[in-house]
Amino acid sequence: MSTTITSSLTKWQRKKLCSLLSHDRLSLLFKASVHGYNVNTFHQKCNTQGPTVIVAYNKSGYVFGAFTSKDYGQTDQNVVDDKAFLFSFNDKEVKEDPLRVFSGNPQYSFTDNGPNFDSLVFLYNNTATVYYSNTATYTFDPHKMHGNDLQLTECEVYRVEDCGGLLEKPWRNVQWNSERRKALLSIISGWKPSVSSVKQARILLVGPVGAGKSSFFNSINSVFKGYVSTQANTGTAGTSLTTQFRTYHIKPGSGVSHVPFTLCDSMGLEEGLNSGLDVDDFASILKGHIQDKYQFNPSMPIQPDSPHFHKSPGLKDKIHCVVYVIDSSKVKLLSDKMIEKFVVFRRKTNQLGIPQLVLLSKVDEACPLVAEDLKNVYQSHYINKMVQEVSAQIGVSMSAVIPVKNYCQELEIDPQTDILLLNAVVQILRAAEGFFDDLYNPEERSE
Repeated sequence: MSTTITSSLTKWQRKKLCSLLSHDRLSLLFKASVHGYNVNTFHQKCNTQGPTVIVAYNKSGYVFGAFTSKDYGQTDQNVVDDKAFLFSFNDKEVKEDPLRVFSGNPQYSFTDNGPNFDSLVFLYNNTATVYYSNTATYTFDPHKMHGNDLQLTECEVYRVEDCGGLLEKPWRNVQWNSERRKALLSIISGWKPSVSSVKQARILLVGPVGAGKSSFFNSINSVFKGYVSTQANTGTAGTSLTTQFRTYHIKPGSGVSHVPFTLCDSMGLEEGLNSGLDVDDFASILKGHIQDKYQFNPSMPIQPDSPHFHKSPGLKDKIHCVVYVIDSSKVKLLSDKMIEKFVVFRRKTNQLGIPQLVLLSKVDEACPLVAEDLKNVYQSHYINKMVQEVSAQIGVSMSAVIPVKNYCQELEIDPQTDILLLNAVVQILRAAEGFFDDLYNPEERSE
């Protein structure tokens, strides 16, 4: 099963909901079409997550649900929450203000029946229906709440988060001027591996489906081209769009005469067995056995008799740095199975002595303050928290986690985005340098 779950809220609906909740971020925890209309799964995904909002959709175009500021749990105790409310809006009635109903007697039970807000019970009997009863807890016109349509097409639960504002001082210092952009380009073009048999560092990008691996390559390519370019396939298909092993060489440009690295793109990581990048294929890539354009077969790793299997790879064919790409707005949604996969991949990479970094992508989507001004990236409380969380989950130091924004919808390159991307490349090259230093042999130093 795919690990990419996406919100069904339109931009307009999300905006409306955020203003109703007076919060800037919604983080998707549960989606019934993916996880099932199942109360137990709902509790597994949503218990002890703090303030949450349940969002139900029906065929009549109503988006309705309930907010609670309390934790969901599976106790028989009633929950008292004076901040809780029910809400509803309809896409067909854009001009009308959303309906918001507070209770005079706010007591709920979140037991095995599912999220029970007395007047509305969601995931009723583990089905795609809402149970409605006209109780004293909430008074509302059922037609205005859900159009008397209690059959759901979707049901989602979001954690309601604050971005936490900006820190007083940035936790990493970055210069955001054009001189810095030039300086980073010249550091990159002047870099060369310290082993003479290798002309370019080979960097492998690994990560869940839709995390932004191919977009990172396209973005780096764009920096060197001077305009936004899309050479690698990108998108948000549920399963990996990259089904081949690809080696991407970046053409020199932007005043750079030599690009001293190649980026290798692999299949996305997926939760299930026999889906996504296989750990044996991953090991073969690291050792330099897999050649460009090899078509992955998720049910069977590459065999030594394959025409794409390189039997005796040299140092230049091996991977010199592994970069895990993780979507910063999905950090809290990484499943245990996905984290397990990362741990297995990290262990294999460690055994081979290859340096590892994490790229935290889509920082502008994760924090509205960064979307407003990319220069806030190292002052954003939220991004800082995500860096700490990834560092703990994946088991790398905080200094090995690099926030970036890829070019996605832009048509023109932007100096700030360039600086963040080039900074990432410099850190990747420094990590690869560590790999060559470990092989230090005075006879083989490059001049």
